[in-house]
Amino acid sequence: MEEFILKNKKDIKRVKTYIEGIDENIQGGIPENHVVLLSGTSGTMKSSVAFNIAYNEALRGQVSLYLTLEQSQYSLLKHMVNMDFDLSKINLAILSDISKIDEAIKGFKGNKGGLIMADLSSIRKKVKDTKFTSGGDWLNAIKNLTKKAQEGANCSIFVLDSMSALYVLSQFDDPRSKLFFIFEFLRDLGLTSFLISEIPASKNMFSEFGVEEYLADGIIHLQLTERYRKVTREISVVKMRATDCNNDIFTLEFKDRKFRALYGGKTPVI
Repeated sequence: MEEFILKNKKDIKRVKTYIEGIDENIQGGIPENHVVLLSGTSGTMKSSVAFNIAYNEALRGQVSLYLTLEQSQYSLLKHMVNMDFDLSKINLAILSDISKIDEAIKGFKGNKGGLIMADLSSIRKKVKDTKFTSGGDWLNAIKNLTKKAQEGANCSIFVLDSMSALYVLSQFDDPRSKLFFIFEFLRDLGLTSFLISEIPASKNMFSEFGVEEYLADGIIHLQLTERYRKVTREISVVKMRATDCNNDIFTLEFKDRKFRALYGGKTPVI
């Protein structure tokens, strides 16, 4: 992707999070070509927030690639349908075989938007007893898949679910160096990327190695908080480069097919 110097902040193009109450507090959205960590413990709706962005961008005519490394695409899509995402409204390609990526992206020719769901969890099951198990092979396969989706379908949004699974598949002996080149690879493709970072509740960081948060352009933190014998989900924008953002903690709710961030830590109306 060819870079150029912006002369006015109005020239910064942004991708919405499609969370009411967040976009208004980050100048309308996330700057294009950013690499953003969606960080949080299990059950904080990281995957749902990422899918919500990819889905709504597909409705706008953009192409998104959602790459799942652990949860099967059928399990993930069943969950999204239960949340009332209408998959019939988007062009959806389900990819369970990397070799068929060229066939899958044919449906996105002619500036037709949609969502490519690539299920590497099923591929992992198929190849677990073969020689295709080295970290380098897996990482190269992911990079090749992403590059083909961008070049063949003009993909603009990328979701990796999750970084923790990637670490299991690949060897990260020198995480800072390896992650630097992964992040730069995504930026060079011109993608706005959302990397799901699973963290233990006891860990006082936003990532596995602690270097991802320095390399990333943005961090959106999701957490569970006990309040008055109820557990509520909360969201905050910890960091967002090239953005005047509100770092306050908001209560996150999903209601009437829409995510909302409620200011002031108010308990969601049930």
